[in-house]
Amino acid sequence: MRELWLLRHGKSDRDAVGSDFDRPLKPRGRRAAQRLGEWLQERGLYPDLIITSPARRALNTAQLVCDALKRPEPPTQEPRLYFSGLEEIKNVLAGCLESAQCVVLVGHNPDLEELLVELVGEDGLPEVEKLMPTAALARLEMPDDWSELEAGCARLIEILYPKSLQE
Repeated sequence: MRELWLLRHGKSDRDAVGSDFDRPLKPRGRRAAQRLGEWLQERGLYPDLIITSPARRALNTAQLVCDALKRPEPPTQEPRLYFSGLEEIKNVLAGCLESAQCVVLVGHNPDLEELLVELVGEDGLPEVEKLMPTAALARLEMPDDWSELEAGCARLIEILYPKSLQE
């Protein structure tokens, strides 16, 4: 079964000096990303490929997950995951190797949430106040071809929220 994981970056520090692109994670965001990586490692869930937005908060989130998974290779940085829209994200996925059975995209809202809604369809999603808050991870069962991503082609396996992973 092929899976796509959509991971929104951890909580960032909106008060930090600098551009949106350079915003760091808050301590809470760092803890949530680390705990998510530990949760995945505890369950033996290891992705084949981690692709992240190069924005500091997304890159830091991806690296914390990689560290918790004891993954030696760094996440792949992809500029098209920084607020480029739904079609560009689909183009990123279309470029994934056929051999990649599990791909993680680490990025931002509204893009990740829009992709989730398109791929799964509103009827296949939980009724929650915020579908993809910071550090949320959506796991989707995907079709066999990364370039064939029609509306409604995926099935939601689960959405993990940081609060549900607290020990």
